[in-house]
Amino acid sequence: MKRLMFIAIAAAALAGCGWTPGMRDRSALVSEPSPCTAKRFDVYFAENEARLTSAALQAIGLTATQLQGCDIHKVQVVGLASASGNVAANLSLSERRAVAVAEALVAAGWPTPAFELGAVGDAGATTAAGTNGPLRRRTEGVVGAAPPRWGDLA
Repeated sequence: MKRLMFIAIAAAALAGCGWTPGMRDRSALVSEPSPCTAKRFDVYFAENEARLTSAALQAIGLTATQLQGCDIHKVQVVGLASASGNVAANLSLSERRAVAVAEALVAAGWPTPAFELGAVGDAGATTAAGTNGPLRRRTEGVVGAAPPRWGDLA
């Protein structure tokens, strides 16, 4: 009796593992997540420079490649500067940094109406204790992206 019950349970378990008509292949059920989501990226600069380095161009190129084929609806680029130098010079420098990154993204084929540029200069570059914050010679970029609409795929 125990042997018969064991065989019945084993047969039922194995029947569940079999192929069922109408079931699709696993690859039809499981898909990769879309790369077309919001992305944040930083681009770093040499001190007192707004010129893009080769590493900066690589970071921009990588972001552009990751979002290739996506619907890019907004790109925010904010330039920052360290606390060294005067306030007006730092604001101008951070503006030039934001423009340099935006121009590089446009050269990579990104839509120009999607850009929002900003500059904060050295605002927030000094800590409450009066020391300079690290890594302020940069731009911060945020890209709003979504999968392409069906009509855009053709």
